[in-house]
Amino acid sequence: MTSAMRSSEIHDDGALRDWARIWIESTASLAAFCLSPEGVIRTWNPGGAAMYGYAADEIIGRHYSIFFPDDAREHGIVETELREAREHKSFETEGWRKRKDGSVFWASVLTTSLMDRDGTLLGFVKIARDESDKRKTHDAVIESERRFRLLVEGVTDYSIFMLSPEGLVTNWNNGARRIKGYTADEIIGAHFSRFYSPEDAAAGLPQRALDTAAREGRFESEGWRLRRDGTRFWAHVIVDAIRDETGTLIGFAKITRDVTERREADQLLEETRAALLQAQKMEAIGKLTGGVAHDFNNVLQVLRGNLELLRSRCLHDNWSMDRLGSAIDAVERGAKLASQLLAFGRRQALRPVSVNLAAMVRGMDDLLRRALGETIEVETVVSGGLWNAFVDSHQLENVLLNLAINARDAMPEGGKLTLELANAMLDDRYVRSLSDVPAGQYVMLGVTDTGIGMSPEIAERAFDPFFTTKPEGEGTGLGLSMAYGFVKQSGGHIRIYSEVGHGTTVRVYLPRSSVEAHQPVAWRNAPVTGGTETVLVVEDDQKVQATVIEMLVDLGYSVLKANNADQALVVLSSGVHVDLIFTDVVMPGSVKSPEMARRALELQPHVRVLFTSGYTQNAIVHGGRLDPGVELLSKPYSREDLAFKIRQMLASPGKAVAEPSDAPPPAPIQAAAKRVLVVEDDSATREAVSELLMMLGHDAVGAANARAALDAMTQGTFDVLLTDINLPDMTGIDLARRWIERYPKVRVIFASGDNVMQEDVRDFPWQALRKPYTLEQLEQALREDGGT
Repeated sequence: MTSAMRSSEIHDDGALRDWARIWIESTASLAAFCLSPEGVIRTWNPGGAAMYGYAADEIIGRHYSIFFPDDAREHGIVETELREAREHKSFETEGWRKRKDGSVFWASVLTTSLMDRDGTLLGFVKIARDESDKRKTHDAVIESERRFRLLVEGVTDYSIFMLSPEGLVTNWNNGARRIKGYTADEIIGAHFSRFYSPEDAAAGLPQRALDTAAREGRFESEGWRLRRDGTRFWAHVIVDAIRDETGTLIGFAKITRDVTERREADQLLEETRAALLQAQKMEAIGKLTGGVAHDFNNVLQVLRGNLELLRSRCLHDNWSMDRLGSAIDAVERGAKLASQLLAFGRRQALRPVSVNLAAMVRGMDDLLRRALGETIEVETVVSGGLWNAFVDSHQLENVLLNLAINARDAMPEGGKLTLELANAMLDDRYVRSLSDVPAGQYVMLGVTDTGIGMSPEIAERAFDPFFTTKPEGEGTGLGLSMAYGFVKQSGGHIRIYSEVGHGTTVRVYLPRSSVEAHQPVAWRNAPVTGGTETVLVVEDDQKVQATVIEMLVDLGYSVLKANNADQALVVLSSGVHVDLIFTDVVMPGSVKSPEMARRALELQPHVRVLFTSGYTQNAIVHGGRLDPGVELLSKPYSREDLAFKIRQMLASPGKAVAEPSDAPPPAPIQAAAKRVLVVEDDSATREAVSELLMMLGHDAVGAANARAALDAMTQGTFDVLLTDINLPDMTGIDLARRWIERYPKVRVIFASGDNVMQEDVRDFPWQALRKPYTLEQLEQALREDGGT
């Protein structure tokens, strides 16, 4: 105590007073000071100076409210402390206090009232301790708990909640409410088994999860769980056992995540992998069958060439001629088989147009009923508002007939065939696993039978070429594979649904067309029709040109001619009226046929253009399809084909033309004798072709490969180089280039089972013979002077 206190205010003996003074003055960790009854500071110790920053002469005599922040003084906390100490002898509290420099600290304060013997208040003693570190620790704990609570409550992708040891829900976060659909009020206190399906709950899975977690500390699994509305989701679940310091089980922490999308994505990935493997398999088989078809055509060429030779020597032997005719028919069937393989390999040229499938199917009704027989009922179901499809209708008719016949064979005791037509939308979700099917609008053609059905293993191989479940000799196994190749080349999708004993459904999805349906013109069995319009024939091959002009004049047309596109434009710009231009696709000169056609329409907007070509891969065919708006008459064509196509394009009835008489046609002009180098690595084919050439009056020299052909350059000049494309040591195209360099006037004829692409050979003229070719086709190729 300082001398400032009156001795009458202290009634303790001297020794006690000395001890108290020594303790107060020597304490540096506590602020110990006395206040007057009004709260004025009367004493000050070193602890107060260290804690508050004031020296004794700076603080004694001032009101102790100086230690409080402004907001504490505004709320009356200063008066509350003194009042509580007066009423209850002492008062303990914690709060923020302010130092001399304005900084604050957290203080623990004990205020004790001082009374004399008669109960008169003498003042107050205050003991304060700086508890800032304790406060920080406390605040850190509170903040950590707050953040953890916010974290748990803020998680919406995970359901996080606690269970009692018995499995009752004790708390609930926002993620649990979002995923499972329950609010906290609805679910707290309920048993967590309500999240399981009835069959899983009956099997004891909820209790098994708790027992495993209690025994091993953790349980993890995936399975179906139920939401409040009864819907299911695929859940990934973790259950952790929670124990106190003594190891006693106090509950479980349960984390559930909705992984339905991930599960679907995993399933989709597996389906995509399977679809990719299937697509790769079908692509590989397609390439293989294309190669087989090419080699098969070589074999057929050997057979046909030798049969042609034999027939030329047996003209007066009717028995031999009949059998040779049958053999040649078999070669034709083999050629058709090769064509089917090419269809599966997606190498046919399609002519897609906008088609009303309902009209097409109804038009095939009689044909289908005759093919199916009386024991099979046929029903056609057409949805309202059916869209048009963009497809080659002729090829689609073949596909439908093949599917119907397959269905008939699957119903040996009779049954029902349902043809269904409907609009379809293949969305992104459906096509995600189908790499070659774009999302969009399609027209669906479904063929459903009530037959024996297929097992999943058989259905998986149904599109494979030559795969069949029919007895040997009763099917080629190419019907569905042709359908597959055609649909894929058409930009569509085909799928099989089948169940053993319940039948099969084949659904074909074809791209939608937004234009008006094409109206096919029925012309077969009708008389040949000509006209009086003017036709401009543009053909650089003079003999072909003369033949076409003769056919057109015979049909009644006025005919103009041009040897190339430049001459055709001169004719058109002269002012003479032309109704139709009939032009070869590939012409010599600076102006190509497509460009000539474009300029022709500028000169005479009414004119129609009909292209002709001896092969499908050229300037007007891309991706296996004719360019939009292009009309093509493929070579070789008949008089009837030409007459019908022109009338179709001119869209007028024309006039009937008398059919040619039955008198034998004049003998073809014999081609001048030529020296021909035959380059073919297959010896049988080489010998047969050489003998055919000699029979036609030509001189033939054979070469088994490109090296032998190059050596033949020294054996004198040749008029024609007849070479296969695929040679063991060099391509036929490269060989032809070598020959052209030395003999620019030599004619080049490529004989191959493959189509020769124009873009591959642009630097010299050439012709093509597609194997297997006939004697007449070989003779025609040698007579023609033009090039491709």
